Amino acid sequence: MANQTSDFYFYLLPFGNDGGKNIILFTIFLLCYMICLIWNTTIITLIYTNSHLQKPMYFFLRNLSLVDICYSSVTVPKLLDIFLRGDTSISFSHCFVQFFFFTALACTEIFLLTVMAYDRYVAICQSLHYPLLMKQNACILFVLVSWVSGCSNSLFITIIASKISFCNSKVIDQLYCDIKPMLKISCGNTVTIEVTVYLETFFVGFCPFLCIILSYFKIISNVLRMKSKGKRYKTFSTCTSHLTIIIIFYGTIFFVYTMPSTANFKTIDQIFSSLFLAVIPSLNPLVYSLRNKDIKIAFKRYFCNLSNVDCFLKGENSKNKIEE
Repeated sequence: MANQTSDFYFYLLPFGNDGGKNIILFTIFLLCYMICLIWNTTIITLIYTNSHLQKPMYFFLRNLSLVDICYSSVTVPKLLDIFLRGDTSISFSHCFVQFFFFTALACTEIFLLTVMAYDRYVAICQSLHYPLLMKQNACILFVLVSWVSGCSNSLFITIIASKISFCNSKVIDQLYCDIKPMLKISCGNTVTIEVTVYLETFFVGFCPFLCIILSYFKIISNVLRMKSKGKRYKTFSTCTSHLTIIIIFYGTIFFVYTMPSTANFKTIDQIFSSLFLAVIPSLNPLVYSLRNKDIKIAFKRYFCNLSNVDCFLKGENSKNKIEE
């Protein structure tokens, strides 16, 4: 780290921006960021204040929304500044602080999604033991482990990344500070660092994904054994929101971190990165809102209370109680 002094600066190049203003991209990212903040804050408020949503699945969803707000806030404001002012520079310390928090929050989201898959597995395949296995203390412990694991992994990766030497180029051809473009502009022998990063990615990214696949394999096997078609549909419908988010999240990660670092793939890489930064955090609460009946009813009740009008929720509430 001899050449990483306090006046060392990197230069981010989002979509080839080399210092010019881009009001169109500024508007697009600002709109996505505002939607992310509004949707996720609304979800957190609804789950916290609504007595019908005090269940493990919604407790995890509330924490997922918090993570989405945080990791979008770590990166998007700097992008907005670049598009508005044209200043692409980012200091060495700012870059690594951004890298640490973004990695920590992304890893935490992976662990939370894995815990949510386990929650669906227990609810469907171990339904009699669900109240015991997913009681409040256990849910809080799952969330704490997710946060601690995410932050610990990020600290380890950040320390490894800080050992990289940057001799010539200071241009990070990405929307944010990340290990992949940093390795691309490094000099010297980085084989040990690359192997360490790949191993860490395997354990933190691929192993939780295998756990999710295993959970859904058990869930699907259990659902297919049900004799009633209506019961099969109703049971599996409780998983569709989470499964949709898993497909979008891991699909985007796959493209961002496995795509070759060549000029031909640079624009595509940054498009998927922008999905990862701004679009997915906005989509998560939207997917749950559109696919989940309890969330939709909570929305209606909340806005009815705000407007002081009768929204004819009595029938829906009574129907809910019968189903519960």
